[in-house]
Amino acid sequence: MDPKLDWLGIAQRLQALAQTGLVYESGSYAQERYHEIHDLSLQMMAMLTGEPVAQLNALFAGETNYPTPKVDVRSVLFRGTDEVLMVQEKMDGNRWTLPGGWADIGYTPFEVAVKEAWKETGLETEAVRLLALLDKKRHAHPPQPWYVYKAFVLCREVGGSLQANTSETSAARWVHQSELDSLELSTDRTTLAQLHTMMEFARNPDLPALCD
Repeated sequence: MDPKLDWLGIAQRLQALAQTGLVYESGSYAQERYHEIHDLSLQMMAMLTGEPVAQLNALFAGETNYPTPKVDVRSVLFRGTDEVLMVQEKMDGNRWTLPGGWADIGYTPFEVAVKEAWKETGLETEAVRLLALLDKKRHAHPPQPWYVYKAFVLCREVGGSLQANTSETSAARWVHQSELDSLELSTDRTTLAQLHTMMEFARNPDLPALCD
């Protein structure tokens, strides 16, 4: 594993411990120390991710309860056994990824997968099953401040039509497995190894769900 990711994990854990202490410890001395740990953790994250400390502080400012991982939901749609639906993400230089985004409060994981697929591709879908629940730190994603779980949900097309352009994506199309290695991927969202793993489910739909 990249040593930078090890240190990022330490910084994330320190930030979580500081946040927990600020929630549950009321003494002024303890609060002062937890604020200091929080500030140090953000300085570490800034050095490891390249994000300004002020921006990181703003990101975590609203986190006032017990810290838990954020959840990213990806919609997985297959056509046959060798094609998968992918989109180009505007926010990441039109790089390719599976449709998806942060889980929304008030929506089940399946509902998020259906919503994201429609919003980013124009297709109406129904969620079928969970394919994988992965810990982002165990995969080749670039460093980021958040600690993230990634859910990959198999969906089935039931209507709609592919949209060439949406508010978040610049293209959506079926990608053959033979193309995957040559695509410029949005690796913050989806890695090449994850795509090849998903294609295993296209060929073997009865495989058990994966979990880190």
